[in-house]
Amino acid sequence: MHATVHPAPSRDPEKDRPLIDDIRLLGSMLGDIVREHEGEACFAIVENVRRLSVSHQRDRDPKDEHALELILRGLTPSQAVAVMRAFSYFSHLANIAEDRHRVRRRAEHAHEPGPAVHQEGSLARAFARFADAGIDKGRIAETLRHAWVSPVLTAHPTEVQRKSLLDAMLAIAELLAARDGLHDPRDIERNTALLRTRITQLWQTRLLRDRKLTVRDEIENALSYYRTTFLREIPRLYAEVEHFLGEAPAPFFRMGNWIGGDRDGNPNVDGATLDVAMRRQCETALDFYLAELHLLGAELSVSDRLVGCSPELTALAASSRDDSPHREDEPYRRAGLAVSARVSATRLALTGEVGAHPPRATLPPYPTPEALAADLGLIVDSLRGHHGGALVDLRLGPLKRAVEVFGFHLATVDLRQSSDRHEETLAELMEKAGVEPAYASLDEDAKRALLLRLLGEPRPLRLPFESYSERAASEFGVFETARRLRAAFGRESIRHYIISHTETVSDLLEVLLLQKEFGLMHGTFGRPGTTCELIVSPLFETIADLRNAEPIMRAFYALPGVEALVVASGAEQDIMLGYSDSNKDGGFFTSNWELYRSSTQLAALFDGKPGITMRLFHGRGGTVGRGGGPSYQAILAQPPGTVKGQIRLTEQGEIISSKYSNPDIGRRNLETLVSASLEATLLASHDAAPDAFLGAAAELSRLSMAAYRAVVYETPGFTDYFFAATPIAEIADLNIGSRPASRKANRVIEDLRAIPWSFSWGQSRVSLPGWFGFGSAVRDLLAERGEEDGMALLRRMNAEWPFFRTVLSNLDMVLAKADTSVARRYAELVPDRALAARIFDAIEAEWDRTTAALNGILETEERLSDNPSLARSIEHRFPYITPLNHLQVDLIRRFRAGQTEDQVQRGILISINGVAAGLRNTG
Repeated sequence: MHATVHPAPSRDPEKDRPLIDDIRLLGSMLGDIVREHEGEACFAIVENVRRLSVSHQRDRDPKDEHALELILRGLTPSQAVAVMRAFSYFSHLANIAEDRHRVRRRAEHAHEPGPAVHQEGSLARAFARFADAGIDKGRIAETLRHAWVSPVLTAHPTEVQRKSLLDAMLAIAELLAARDGLHDPRDIERNTALLRTRITQLWQTRLLRDRKLTVRDEIENALSYYRTTFLREIPRLYAEVEHFLGEAPAPFFRMGNWIGGDRDGNPNVDGATLDVAMRRQCETALDFYLAELHLLGAELSVSDRLVGCSPELTALAASSRDDSPHREDEPYRRAGLAVSARVSATRLALTGEVGAHPPRATLPPYPTPEALAADLGLIVDSLRGHHGGALVDLRLGPLKRAVEVFGFHLATVDLRQSSDRHEETLAELMEKAGVEPAYASLDEDAKRALLLRLLGEPRPLRLPFESYSERAASEFGVFETARRLRAAFGRESIRHYIISHTETVSDLLEVLLLQKEFGLMHGTFGRPGTTCELIVSPLFETIADLRNAEPIMRAFYALPGVEALVVASGAEQDIMLGYSDSNKDGGFFTSNWELYRSSTQLAALFDGKPGITMRLFHGRGGTVGRGGGPSYQAILAQPPGTVKGQIRLTEQGEIISSKYSNPDIGRRNLETLVSASLEATLLASHDAAPDAFLGAAAELSRLSMAAYRAVVYETPGFTDYFFAATPIAEIADLNIGSRPASRKANRVIEDLRAIPWSFSWGQSRVSLPGWFGFGSAVRDLLAERGEEDGMALLRRMNAEWPFFRTVLSNLDMVLAKADTSVARRYAELVPDRALAARIFDAIEAEWDRTTAALNGILETEERLSDNPSLARSIEHRFPYITPLNHLQVDLIRRFRAGQTEDQVQRGILISINGVAAGLRNTG
């Protein structure tokens, strides 16, 4: 069996020449720094390893691989660490060069001669398609008035990069971008020197964290992306929509955040972290506004001796209490000072601190973000009414839009907890209140009846002078903090309460009752006008949960009082679908299919409730095995009628830095979310896929899940193989998140979090969650339906059905990134050689079946034949990942054999960091 099919190079090598030049420049600088710091002998080892790895990646000559392995196995731990640092940093630098080339190619594409051919995922392409389809701008604007598009940042433990490194890499990216516009040799020389300085900084900065991240660390890391990208790029995104639409769109794009509010399996999150998250978010937003207002003071030097202003502007300027004679004729500048003073007062009122921009006058705080936006609007209107419209676009217009989008809270913080903790908390409340001594042991019907009765009673369960367990008190604290923060920061600050492991209707009722207990329900359940502050959002995760999603929601809404409560509370119903656990439970294809079916059924249910807006929340991770892959294609592949301008999706782990650490790349990724959501709403066919397609997918799902579970859950020794043949145990020692890797302290796959499950398989280059089972399913389907007819049907499904085409595209990407020759090295770590051979042979056989199935459907043996940019990326990147894998295996072997010195442990963790950086979507 061969390893991965070698990807096809880019169709036009000349277009990639600047990328190759950048990679060579950065690689050469890194080589010089390695030589300078580690010596000529170390540099020679690095170069020899690089040469052999490139040759092996190109020619697949076993001699090169054998020579490479001999060199790497002969390294001392100290040498191994130096080599791994070199290849890890090269991966980071290659990422920077690739990101720069994406921005460069987009700019070049926009200026190419001839008829405009807009890039896929761009707003220009979306609006061109709307025009071709006869969709007028009024209809698009109306869609946006009711739309809600929201990426949600989460802090799952796959982000392996330290913030110090991210900051240094951002500086390198900025220098590389600036280099394209330099022509003077002295400027180029200075740029080169600065690049070398920053790469030296990288080399002299440790890759690893000394201690595990805290929740507060994760909060700060997430906020850095707002300062770098979101606060500026989202207003620019709105401006671009306005350009194509011809009018300012209603607010439709919002940021979400789990960090500080996601308690599921994370004992480190509580009311205090929620409070810190909201306070720091507020400080970040208001500090941005204050900094922009400070700069506006220099820009709005408009004199009323030369240009008039509106009476409203005059009144706003007078409120500043600024009596400086130097600004007597500058009403706009004084108006800006008034606004700035009130924003400073708002910061003090909400956070207890003034911050870095103390006001020049004491003015009252703004009661709401809308009041701040209104004052900025006064300035905008006056400028536009007095020939100053050009001054609006520079800073004032984007600032006003930022206030409208981010408010005083920056991003909506979701609350999440597991359903069993809600049951435990209520059981304690009921037992101590003398209501029910054994709530958890009741059957579902009895639970529903009791919960509905308690919801309808005005009296609380919590006794003021009773003491409660620490676990219950922690849950109380979150609800109490949420109520206080919503009162201070507004209803958009905390909107959703997500229930992990939703398996019954009572799971939903429990959260309603907890809201009632802590003042988040107003009125009495079942009576007109009663409202609830938080949207109760079930999370359906496993295959069984996804299959039960529609029946559970149907039964929930059939309960007396529920639908009226939802309508009175805003008429929104968010439902979260989990990609990760469903994959771990049923395998790659079955997970995708059950998500598709569940979405379709839920959409049909809420089509019958026209007064309620259903919004699906897609819990996607970085890897394909966790729902990863290009967001644009994923949204367009959603079942007909399931988007309707409404979508939330998680952005997790190192995917956040990959997408949003570079502002230009960030804006492009944000743009694709908007374009895809609009296209899925306005252009997608509302017709269901043909019955033949649906039937074949259902059959593939059944066969795929059987093949997957037969190996993963039913093969004796598979768990032992997984823990030995992947770095799962070593990953637990990498300080990459505040959350434990497993829900329970055991070696049971069912209890292992899906994130380290996928992360481990990605490190060992098997990527099993992203493909296993599909080959057997296709083989068996063709056996049932006939080779010719069955393959013809599958090819039609790929050509005509976006869902199936996207599944295969992601599968293609996984197979291109995996490498079974490297995976075989990891299998050598399994002490039981017979077990290792048996399990690896099963994996390899399924790999061959899956590769053959995909080749047959796509009618090509080339991986990524329709994605030359990713093929190019793999071509440039993978020779630098393979040595890291080989060294990782060798050091894990030494470590498990008792060589536990610091250099060995550090080397393993550096290799994990480097492989993750090279693969990019590993989390």
